[in-house]
Amino acid sequence: MSGTLRGGVIGAGVFGGYHAAQYARLPGVDFVGVYDIHPDRAARVAMPLGGRAFADFAELLGEVDVVTVASPASHHAEQALEALAAGRHVYVEKPVATRLTDAEKVRAAAARAGRIVACGHQERVVFQAMGLLDIPEPPLLLEALRHGPPSDRSRDVSAVLDLMVHDIDLVLAIAAAEPAAAEAEGARGDDGVWDVARAEASFENGFTAILDVSRRAEARRRTMRIVYPSGEVEIDFVARTFRNTTPHALNADFAETPAARDPLGASIEGFLGAVRGEAPRPVVTVGEAIAALDLALAVEQALENAG
Repeated sequence: MSGTLRGGVIGAGVFGGYHAAQYARLPGVDFVGVYDIHPDRAARVAMPLGGRAFADFAELLGEVDVVTVASPASHHAEQALEALAAGRHVYVEKPVATRLTDAEKVRAAAARAGRIVACGHQERVVFQAMGLLDIPEPPLLLEALRHGPPSDRSRDVSAVLDLMVHDIDLVLAIAAAEPAAAEAEGARGDDGVWDVARAEASFENGFTAILDVSRRAEARRRTMRIVYPSGEVEIDFVARTFRNTTPHALNADFAETPAARDPLGASIEGFLGAVRGEAPRPVVTVGEAIAALDLALAVEQALENAG
């Protein structure tokens, strides 16, 4: 598909607004508008960007070529399937679904329709900017901490599917092996949803990933440490510090690269490039998103088993 692409967004929340702004600014994209079950919210997002508010999902699908699904996670698969049935290319925010069977339906529908499905694990772009995806040796250990203050956002899913799934995607991108087992412990919020989780995932090659997430923290913290046979890499994403004792040439100034400054924009550009046939694939494919979901659900099951 070449020429100008007509783009729309499903969901007028915070991330829906981010996606709408990207479609409105990118060259070669005609931003059409936003659908939301609350038309006033859709109007508040779409109209300042020159788009329209849609009260009917099918009407929006009838006027676009590409669409972002940025609704609550529990609706991702259902709306992605409807968009694919209408022949649209789909960028679905993470997680691709909340159940593995639904995610597989999305993959199958995309294959039948011959349409691109990209998933919003935008932080893969930051790993690319660092050069971590090009390190030729497999890691031994990864430790990631991702804490944030309480929020009403994404209460339909656990902190595992809301936060940890980002780090799970990054783990899978560098693991060089399949997951073997997962153990976890955590704490629930007053609504029964897991707000705190600490997971240890082991892989068939001996690699271990220890992931710690919280939606109850007093302040935002995000750190990562990756140990290789030749040394280690340590990053504080909030303080913007970077330490590399490996012999591999990594980009300590990654935060200043255009892609890392705007990973969502880079991810959407990758999606549009794949739709136009200018790129072989989006930044994160539906298959990679399903792999991240599979391990995230294994962590959730481990939380349930641990009580």
